[in-house]
Amino acid sequence: MRYFITVDGGTTNTRVALVKEEQILETKRIALGARAGIDGKKPLAEALKDAIAQLLKTHGVAEAEVECILASGMITSEYGLCTLPHLLLPAGLKELHNGMKKVVLKEISPIPFCFIPGVKVLGEDFLSSDMIRGEETELMGILDRSFGDCVYVLPGSHSKVIKTNRDGKIENFSTLLSGEMAQALSENTILRGAVELSVDSINEEYLKKGYFYCREHGINQGLFKVRILKVLFGGSPEEAYSFFLGAVLCGEVGEILRYDAETVVVGGKRQLREALATILNEIGSMRVITLTEDEVQSSVTRGMLRIYGAK
Repeated sequence: MRYFITVDGGTTNTRVALVKEEQILETKRIALGARAGIDGKKPLAEALKDAIAQLLKTHGVAEAEVECILASGMITSEYGLCTLPHLLLPAGLKELHNGMKKVVLKEISPIPFCFIPGVKVLGEDFLSSDMIRGEETELMGILDRSFGDCVYVLPGSHSKVIKTNRDGKIENFSTLLSGEMAQALSENTILRGAVELSVDSINEEYLKKGYFYCREHGINQGLFKVRILKVLFGGSPEEAYSFFLGAVLCGEVGEILRYDAETVVVGGKRQLREALATILNEIGSMRVITLTEDEVQSSVTRGMLRIYGAK
């Protein structure tokens, strides 16, 4: 019986899970991430120590029974707990496995950590370069080589559009600030009174209207139409949010289409996942596969285990 602890380190939050074989027994969320490391790494280290101890105590698991602590994401950045350089593309399970670093952080736990590196596209200048930490692990948890050449879309705060080849290796990727842009626009502009991010459903008609209008007239003009819809035409919260989301996702859709793939797999946050799939099914001839919530929620843990076990 094998136990693992997994650490999914984000910019603002960290998720720690106890895993038995491939079953997640419990996940704890820490409201600290790499951003907190700018002011010092001790608070995150102490919070991680407490979370690990609580998970083991709750489930009656001894430290000696845990094979290792698998960690990926921003926890391997310069503000994390173990800085690792990004791997160059192409990269897949084998490359990520070979790039892992095994260390013991005694101030946290006697259980050894295995840190998984991020990957980078290194072009001639900053305009043709990109980097990710964490999404490479998420991708490995949902990767299906039977899809062949494929594009995976992981919408979120920093959305990723990732091109893979038939060998299951990352060939190229793009990062878009879709999620953070949506939050910033809805909280810090005149749209604050028009857009409610708490809306839980999408009006497909207005989602498509937002996308097509933005594609023709640009995001600057498209976004102000959200206010017009709300103030002059009494648009409902669902209609306003859907039009807004269609406009925000316009650039992301354009980046997906640029890769010209036959199959597009959409994961990430539920609302963004459903909205992107709706738009792609409307405009493209590609096969669109939308992941389930269970597949998305377990993807990072599954990816860590796949990378760790790769030969």
